[in-house]
Amino acid sequence: MKIVHVIASIDPKNGGLQAVAMRLAAAQAAMGSEVHIVAYGSEEAHRQVIELGEAIPGFSDVRLHVLTLPGRFESIFCIQGKRRLRQLFPGTSFIHIHGIWEPFLLYASKLAGKIPYCVCPAGMLDHWSLAQKRWKKKIALRLCYSGMLNNAAFIHVLNIDELRTVKPLGFRAPNIIIPNGVFPDEFDPLPAKDLFRAQIGLPQERRYILFLSRLHFKKGLDILADAFAVLAAQHPDVDLVVAGPADGAEAGFTALIERHGLGGRVHMTGPIYGDTKLAAIVEADCFCLPSRQEGFSMAILEGLACATPVVISDQCHFPEVAAAQAGMVVTLDPVEVAKGLDAILGDRILARQMGENGRRMIFETFTWPRIADMTLRAYEASACAAPASGRRARTGFAGFPT
Repeated sequence: MKIVHVIASIDPKNGGLQAVAMRLAAAQAAMGSEVHIVAYGSEEAHRQVIELGEAIPGFSDVRLHVLTLPGRFESIFCIQGKRRLRQLFPGTSFIHIHGIWEPFLLYASKLAGKIPYCVCPAGMLDHWSLAQKRWKKKIALRLCYSGMLNNAAFIHVLNIDELRTVKPLGFRAPNIIIPNGVFPDEFDPLPAKDLFRAQIGLPQERRYILFLSRLHFKKGLDILADAFAVLAAQHPDVDLVVAGPADGAEAGFTALIERHGLGGRVHMTGPIYGDTKLAAIVEADCFCLPSRQEGFSMAILEGLACATPVVISDQCHFPEVAAAQAGMVVTLDPVEVAKGLDAILGDRILARQMGENGRRMIFETFTWPRIADMTLRAYEASACAAPASGRRARTGFAGFPT
């Protein structure tokens, strides 16, 4: 079976979509499919992806097509991108589109023709996301992107909360829940402790909370700054490590930390990847992501897979964390975030048990081989039932039985 994953950017700094596409493609390739990823990216991003891919089981079998980083004209009209898609699509069994709001993704859906495709909104259709640039998105949805979603074989939603958000929007395509996951091999064995502390110059006696994500407003850095201010006096041996690429929220966060007088206890590392990232998670006493919106955070999955207890917001849409007693799910109130952190930092036995619970939950339920099988079954089901739009034949394309 030939599968083509389409994503607007392959650059790791742009968030979890890239990490998801790489790993899902690798898991599908390991199951015997011919899998391609096509995306835009700089030469540096391309090198990073190749380097990161060395640690992903099966990624060496994925065929990667990285298009030259687009200028404004190419971003809108995607001349280079459309040319590559036309070259790739013949003989394709299924197209997996990651994201919305990008012309390249829209063109992919239009060029699909009779090839079925799915769209993974990755949280981009939830209430918070739609409220950002509201009128621009409303117009774009009505004029262009509703057609992309209506004509999909299915909409790939990540969890039950996203299903509840997308369903009332009334798209004709059915919704199928398929979560994100991890490769257990990437987390076994885990890195030795104290490697990351030495790298950033953090003394051994200092514990730390880890924030690992893009430094974007929606990630709740301002909430974390105020929560840390509440927590700092109760835990004078605890610092805060903020790791991730700059994305607009760093200046406001730094200003808040300075206002609280905590500059000496906050360490901003910039983006970290690979073994350095895993070492940072393993050594953390707690992982914290108080996001205003998430689809299905890869960073949370990685934190749990590293046996690190987590404090996350309810807007991360991962209630399984609380159900498995793997961490604390709290509201966006800084005081509540601080209480969640305090519960973990104040009880080392509880923290250790939460970490073990989280790692077990992830390895039992959220693994890429299992998820890849779910996607292949969904692709096949779409070949055996008339799609919502009625514009494609029921059966008879490459890779599936007629």
